[in-house]
Amino acid sequence: MSIIAKKQVLGYIAPGIDNQRNSEGDFIQITEKQVLFAYSRFKEKSFHDNAESDIAGIILNKDEDNLDLSCRILKKASDFGVDNLMSVSFLKMLNGDIGMFYIKKLHGVKSQIILSRSNDGCRTFYDDRICCPTVFDGYYVLNNNRVMRLSSNRIIIPLSYHMTSLKDGKEYFDQGGVVYFYYSDDDGLTWNRAKSMLCLPSQNTRTGLQEPGVIELPNGCLRAYFRTDQMVQYESFSYDYGLNWTVAQPSKFTSPDSPMKIAKNPYSGKYYAIWNPIPNYNGRVKERYAWGRTPLVIASSDNGIDFSEPEILEDDPKRGFCYPSVFFIDEKNMLLSYCSGGEEEKACLCRITITKLTVS
Repeated sequence: MSIIAKKQVLGYIAPGIDNQRNSEGDFIQITEKQVLFAYSRFKEKSFHDNAESDIAGIILNKDEDNLDLSCRILKKASDFGVDNLMSVSFLKMLNGDIGMFYIKKLHGVKSQIILSRSNDGCRTFYDDRICCPTVFDGYYVLNNNRVMRLSSNRIIIPLSYHMTSLKDGKEYFDQGGVVYFYYSDDDGLTWNRAKSMLCLPSQNTRTGLQEPGVIELPNGCLRAYFRTDQMVQYESFSYDYGLNWTVAQPSKFTSPDSPMKIAKNPYSGKYYAIWNPIPNYNGRVKERYAWGRTPLVIASSDNGIDFSEPEILEDDPKRGFCYPSVFFIDEKNMLLSYCSGGEEEKACLCRITITKLTVS
């Protein structure tokens, strides 16, 4: 049986004259009918990760299949004395607040993960809290739509860490990532780092383990997955709610150097994986602006381990599709966001597509 019953593109958040890139978003319900979509809105004529960026948001109506693209700024980087805020993850907090997690880029190739809380639908925020007490100076990466709450109410933040240094006025960044998991058992007030530090068990890698994500399986086990340059996503498991993790190993998900997203529908209990399935093998033809991140596919699972054959969501060879986020409206319907730039935008990271998907 096919997964996709109906697909409808609601709209695109495209770059403008003073807004070179829009990327890495997440959804949260703010009223009975309204959903907020927040994303990284870059201001400069550069789409580099360190260019000036704020967190912006648009409102979607769950009962209407159209998109109002007028945005407002939710968080300004300048309010923190920095140039860049990006990569949003939303979470409903136990007291009814909305928690917005994102990266705050510091000077000297360093970063922090921030949790800002709102009790008025993200019109204002009354608390900005650092979630990863600095153990090492360096660069922490949190992907969009990645922070999750376990059935025990523990909150897990999966992070990749990159060593950085500043020498003779030049900034140095190690692209090889290692993975740490931070967790909170008091709804985000205090944070601890799990015991395990994961690395890719191979010397023949440029990326290491990057951009991790986590799901909770029906038996309470946690499954983490990681972007690599090994032509597959790697994976690891935790049997004690994220404190200790198994050695990272190759998964069944073939992939280029591009992030994957696995999400569980709370209404149906089904899991959905969204990713780019074609690895960057020797001889593969890649379009300049797509970065090998096409096609974008979806697969489903009843247990979070065994997934169906993938079905195509997007397959334009001249565009790259990446950094997906998922919001489940009900048992059959979901909202998806993903980067979808191409030659017109000069990079796959510069445009967001928002799609409504009905599944069988």
